[in-house]
Amino acid sequence: MESLVTIESFVPTAQKGTISPAPRTKGVTPAAVSKNVAALEAGLGVRLFQRSTRRLTLTEPGERFLSSAGAGLASLQAAVDDLRSTRREPSGRLRMSVPVGLGREYVLPMLPAFMERHPQVEVDVSFDNRQVDLVGEGFDVAIGGSLDLGAGIVARVLAPAHVIAAASPAYLEKHGTPRAPAEMAQHDGILMRSILSGRLRAFVFRNSAGEEATLPLRRRLVLDDMEAICTAARLGLGIGTMAPAFAYKFLESGELVRVLPKWYADTGSLSIYYASQKLVPAKTRAFVDHVLAYCKRDRIAARVRAG
Repeated sequence: MESLVTIESFVPTAQKGTISPAPRTKGVTPAAVSKNVAALEAGLGVRLFQRSTRRLTLTEPGERFLSSAGAGLASLQAAVDDLRSTRREPSGRLRMSVPVGLGREYVLPMLPAFMERHPQVEVDVSFDNRQVDLVGEGFDVAIGGSLDLGAGIVARVLAPAHVIAAASPAYLEKHGTPRAPAEMAQHDGILMRSILSGRLRAFVFRNSAGEEATLPLRRRLVLDDMEAICTAARLGLGIGTMAPAFAYKFLESGELVRVLPKWYADTGSLSIYYASQKLVPAKTRAFVDHVLAYCKRDRIAARVRAG
């Protein structure tokens, strides 16, 4: 039977296509990983990789082995973590991925109480607007919207994800306030470009009567970050389509005015994601529970929904 250490070297290397220590194996060098992978191939009597100067490519036997060994390794690691958690408080490094604006505005304020309650947990946050591979990149949790739910990923909904239209009072005073979606064609638009596709996001707005419409704003400024769109709208650069999560405090202060207040776009949900395992590590379970309780107590959903 091949040792666990050789399989633990094989799985991240196969997932990334390059010699990669597992996220949990601190201090393991690439040379040691390469030696372990070679030992695994020798023990199994099959070649798992086709090697080139730039990249490792799985052979057919390698692909089959990754398909079965990857899930098994994750279960074993979870079992070890769970057994350890019965003897002590949640501990270890908790790796998290969050979008930049959302992380600053909502996730960071959640951390003080969690870190005070669990002093043995080291929180490691990556602020990134791209869609991450939760398991492949070694993250314990991710918070955001519309993450691709691959096999074995659980999503716990925190709040609805809506988009509204808003502009500064100065812009509306100068250019007028549109009263219907069709009137948006007369206005400068601050529009959203998808980071994934590079294309403009075409939001479908709805009202309480069930009517649907797109907003034919003039393409004046294109950004790929909701927080930046909110800032640009405050600067009077046009009417922006933005998430209430970033706009709510400026709507309350009067720096922004909602345009077509009966209309909004529904883009899904804001969720916390983690790997589905029978034995979820104590640090992950504790953080998920903390976030869910925090969002309920602080009524986060009321801030980020359209109204």
